[in-house]
Amino acid sequence: MSSAWIALSLSLKVAGWATAINLVLGVATGFFLARTRLPGRDLLDSLLTLPMVMPPTVLGYYLLVLVGRNSTLGSWLYDNFGISLIFTWQGAVLASCIVAFPLVFKPARAAFEEVSPQLEQAGRVLGLSELSIFFRITLPLAWRGILAGLLLAFARALGEFGATLMIAGSIPGRTQTLSIAVYEAVQSGQDSTANLLVLITSVVCITVLLSASWLSRSHRRRQA
Repeated sequence: MSSAWIALSLSLKVAGWATAINLVLGVATGFFLARTRLPGRDLLDSLLTLPMVMPPTVLGYYLLVLVGRNSTLGSWLYDNFGISLIFTWQGAVLASCIVAFPLVFKPARAAFEEVSPQLEQAGRVLGLSELSIFFRITLPLAWRGILAGLLLAFARALGEFGATLMIAGSIPGRTQTLSIAVYEAVQSGQDSTANLLVLITSVVCITVLLSASWLSRSHRRRQA
């Protein structure tokens, strides 16, 4: 029983950090692509959406190649800062962040594209700075769509398995998240533990999905 709550606590921490990071990166990227007309924008959009369709184990392999101790970036981080992401909960955050990123980026871009440029132009006419326009006009009109994406990203990060297992492993109390704990329980024949973990995961994910659905409907009604 205690191992189940430890796995839940770790999963919530990993998903929470991944969602917080994606809040900044996903919203910034979505706003940038919604307001610019750069050449190759569609290609960049496709590349940023790739983690949504790519097998998680492939993403995990790429992360091992990128931040492993033998890689250029991984060795630089360890030699200069003593940071090693392999077999750590921070590595699980990195994996979950990348996997869930499109679920924040795509809704954020769509939400920003639905905001009328005329409202932003009116703010400029009134003398507002670009930063004030973003926080006082654009973001308040787009926040419901962004929040729905964040909830979906949180649920995805909470259930992440493949990439997390590849980069963080399955160390009980340190890197063993709920989804990995379910796998380990089934493999070892601990059916009662597996049932409890599945029930906890299902309840949390259903709650998040219902909240995201309600926010999406609310956002569409507001835009209408």
